[in-house]
Amino acid sequence: MMILIFAMAALGQSPEQPARKDETVDRGREIVTQPAKDIGAAKTEIPVILERAQENPYGLSGLKSCAQIKAATTELDSVLGPDFAVGNNKKENRPGRLAEAGGKTIVNTIIPFRGLVREISGAAPAERRLASAIDAGFARRGFLRGTALARRCPGSKN
Repeated sequence: MMILIFAMAALGQSPEQPARKDETVDRGREIVTQPAKDIGAAKTEIPVILERAQENPYGLSGLKSCAQIKAATTELDSVLGPDFAVGNNKKENRPGRLAEAGGKTIVNTIIPFRGLVREISGAAPAERRLASAIDAGFARRGFLRGTALARRCPGSKN
């Protein structure tokens, strides 16, 4: 419970106030659960859609129509978040980033020799596998967008 209070304070939230944004809550949850992931108590799950993307990021099997391509892209968006859009520059929340870094520092000091513990517990390799799957998901989404553009699917943009 103490870790949760520290993380919420670091993110600028009081335990009594509801979070103003889902993103803040998600970041706080990630900070608080990191020690459990580090020791292997909480497993890192790779979404099925990203596992499939790793198997064949540039395949078109089962994607004959524009609607099927759009559905596959939307499915990736649900896991990866919104795709890059030109002119959609968000302002960085500097105080929020500093608070997040402070919260992570507090939580990370709980486990001595964290890097070694993460390797032994399997947390570091699991995180590398997840990062690889996310990369494949980004490649797949870009490929699907390019395919939709080449086929002149409705709603496709460069």
